[in-house]
Order: sequence, then structure tokens, then C-alpha cells
Amino acid sequence: MDVLVINGPNLNTLGTREPEIYGSTTLAEIEDGLRAQASAAGLSLDTFQSNHEGEIIDRLHAARTDGTRFVIINPGAFTHTSVAIRDAFAAVAVPFLEVHISNVHAREEFRRHSYLSDLAVGVMTGFGVYGYTMALDYVITALGTAGD
Repeated sequence: MDVLVINGPNLNTLGTREPEIYGSTTLAEIEDGLRAQASAAGLSLDTFQSNHEGEIIDRLHAARTDGTRFVIINPGAFTHTSVAIRDAFAAVAVPFLEVHISNVHAREEFRRHSYLSDLAVGVMTGFGVYGYTMALDYVITALGTAGD
């Protein structure tokens, strides 16, 4: 598998959760669009969502040996709280992009700190669900499959 997309806590409620902040697109719709985008570029893509920190860490550990070449993650609230997920990224050494639907820098003060950003290749924040598409566009280019 080439690309792994991980979504953290509460992102399974997209489409109904605070639509004024997160929009009306569901997680399934985002994932379907990313699969189509990856397939068109000749990449395989897997998705994973969990509300549990340990499950996300276990999935990251598996990425080290399952052929994952790049991770796109929206860690949700774990962005601001999880040294453990940060340590998992450091341990697996798979490049990743961090995605946030809302502009976390324009929200509450506690949302402005990420335990992951300094390890990430890049961060997409505030572009709505289009941030996922932007992230995958970058990955496609980084992996050298654009236009192949």
C-alpha cells in the first residue's frame, strides 16, 4: 500500500458534527474521493479512523512494515495532546502530512499547538475538506507518480 490516511477522534461524525465549522461532507465521502484520486495516479490508498489513541499508534506501527510510503493524518484533538502519536511517527519514520479541516490558528488558544507539526512534511489547515485533496496532490508529486 502506498498511502495511508488516518483520521482521529470524532472525525467519524463529519457531515453532522458542527457543520458550521467542519462542513457537511462525510468521512466516507472524503475517503471515496481520495481513493479515486489515488487510483487515477496509480497509487493504492488505505484509510483508518479511530477514536482511540492506542489504535492509531498500532496502525502507525504497522505502517512501518506494510509498504506504506506516506501517511496523511488528521489527528483531531490528539494534535494538541498526544506525545504518544508523535513518538510513533518518530519511530516508524514514514513521511506524513498533517491535515485540519478548520483553521486551528483562528480558533481556541489550545488548538494552536501541535505535537506533530514539526515532524510533518507539511500541514494543511483551514481549507475545509479540500485540505485532504491538497495533501494527496502533494503525496502524488512527492512519490513521483504525477503524470505517469
